[in-house]
Amino acid sequence: MNETAKATDMVEYPMARSGECPFAPPPGLLELHKDDKPIRRVKTWDGNTPWLVTGHAAQREILTDPRVSSNVWRPGYPHTTVAMQAHAGQSLPSINNTDGPDHAHWRRMLTSSFTRRRMEKLRPAIQQITDDLIDRMLAGPNPVELNEALSLPLPSLMICELLGVPYEDHDFFQEYAGVTNALNKTPEQSAEASATLRQYIGGLIDAKMSNPVEDVLSDLGSRVKDGELTLDEASRLGHILLVAGHDTSANMITLGTALILRNEDQLVSLRERSDDPKFVANAVEELLRYLTIPHLMARRAVIEDIEFEGETIRAGDGLIVSLPAGNWDAEAFPDPEKLDLTRAAAHHITFGWGPHQCIGQQLARIELHVVFSTLFRRIPTLKLAADLADLKFKEDSQAYGIYELPVTW
Repeated sequence: MNETAKATDMVEYPMARSGECPFAPPPGLLELHKDDKPIRRVKTWDGNTPWLVTGHAAQREILTDPRVSSNVWRPGYPHTTVAMQAHAGQSLPSINNTDGPDHAHWRRMLTSSFTRRRMEKLRPAIQQITDDLIDRMLAGPNPVELNEALSLPLPSLMICELLGVPYEDHDFFQEYAGVTNALNKTPEQSAEASATLRQYIGGLIDAKMSNPVEDVLSDLGSRVKDGELTLDEASRLGHILLVAGHDTSANMITLGTALILRNEDQLVSLRERSDDPKFVANAVEELLRYLTIPHLMARRAVIEDIEFEGETIRAGDGLIVSLPAGNWDAEAFPDPEKLDLTRAAAHHITFGWGPHQCIGQQLARIELHVVFSTLFRRIPTLKLAADLADLKFKEDSQAYGIYELPVTW
């Protein structure tokens, strides 16, 4: 039987979320856990049949296997959208699509800019910005839309501070970041968004080469001057950081707030223990596990045959490692459907696993620590100002979230 014929009997991926609990992974995805088989073939939008890995342990194993590649132009790579597939052949090497020594080279260009020490130095600024934004919320109209009032401004201000991007340009780069993550974008829209953002970042790096300060774009500019990177390569890195550095955190703040407000017992715990850094840090890990903002990641191409979990995965096959499924694997997280802010959940894989783990994860954690320890303490009567059924969730984006979240107090 050929692969096309087999595909007619396969589960289609991705699956739809449930309107009754849009915070949870799709019911069809969770159903796959019930037969204790952590890997199976699925059918994707383009008729291809990549392997879907759902088990937490299996995911951590496969994401560290050198026989799988993040290279988007390798045969079998399971592209998320028609736009990504159309532009795979034109994609140039960078931190997100290379492996082995090449990937280590790209990552080395950024590690000194994202050390834990450098991220911790930003904590006071994050706290000040959070308090300022909440002050404006309390002094302004009630109800308020949380994305506009807090979720987008905070990570946008911080990624601008870290990278050295003028915050007054936030409307511009937020718009193009939205295009980048949209599943329904056309190849033309994708190409325009990428080219526009890279040209913008390249101009900033070029200017900082003459007038460097302590920020990431200046660091990249220094590497261009030293011949370690070309300006185009540095611009690609800056583009990736700018898009990833604010959009995922913004979605996490909004979605996490909505989830907490829907779980009264956990809300009470967070209010009462908001001054306990260890509790808040643990709560953030549980929220990251439960919600898994990068819900359609991670994707790989197989470059050598692999015997894995009783299956033979051939070179040229595609792999989709479903991070939400792994984060809701009951073997790793008992009663995964229960939101428990005291759960030991730091072994989640929301930031990926292996060599391609998110390089900005420490900054994201600090932002979330500050927001969730401050918001419910400063506004103890915060509540949703809309029914759950009326909220529009971002199933049409690579970064899961809520488009608008009205809140009141």
